[in-house]
Amino acid sequence: MAAVVVLLLALLFSGGLYAVFAPTSKAEADETAQSLTIEEGKKLYAVGCASCHGTGGQGTSDGPSLVGVGAASVDFQVGTGRMPAATSQGPQVPKKKNIYSQAEIDQLAAYIASLGAGPAIPTKEQYGPAGADIAEGGELFRTNCAQCHNFTGKGGALTHGKYAPDLEGVSPKHIYEAMQTGPQNMPSFPDTTLSEENKKDIIAYLDAVNSSKSESPGGLELGGLGPVSEGLFGWIFGLGGLIAVAVWVAARTAKAKKS
Repeated sequence: MAAVVVLLLALLFSGGLYAVFAPTSKAEADETAQSLTIEEGKKLYAVGCASCHGTGGQGTSDGPSLVGVGAASVDFQVGTGRMPAATSQGPQVPKKKNIYSQAEIDQLAAYIASLGAGPAIPTKEQYGPAGADIAEGGELFRTNCAQCHNFTGKGGALTHGKYAPDLEGVSPKHIYEAMQTGPQNMPSFPDTTLSEENKKDIIAYLDAVNSSKSESPGGLELGGLGPVSEGLFGWIFGLGGLIAVAVWVAARTAKAKKS
């Protein structure tokens, strides 16, 4: 009996030690890994970003402050190749091939996030199609986004040489992040304005309209190129038709007077 009691006490003691020390060890390991990620991100930042945004992300005359922009903004701007920006700046920074791997982007995002709280990188559950309402997404998109991006996300021109980009082929994660952070000319749509479900519905709607190979249910869509093509059509044919009618009426009136 004494041997059994000793064995039970030993098991209880070892189990207690594990319960006390194991969670702490795991937390310390996670904290160490996060610290290493931030440190690597800081090195990447010093090489590729500090010249415009300042050594501590405080911003300069060549680039805005990054304190508080969050990891989602970094993942969007760097993941779409908009950052680092080209040396010759235009009215707005265009999308281009990115120069960082996803691991490096995650490191940069972790470092910027450490400078101040901001929107986090969304998970697949947040922007994935599961449970999304496409019809609701269409209503939300037409209400909040179509004024710039066109009804099917084909993009369109803005003032002073700026433009709303075409959303076809843009990854769901980057669309979600754009709504979170409001890059460049776009307003931000935090969860207080558009909830996570709203954002998911909009992404599902864009995926549906851009992946559809059927004809437009509304008839001729002028290539879906946005308000510029529609305005040009109205200007040439609409105004041109009015001028032609005015000339015809004037000619008939002049002829009637001569008679």
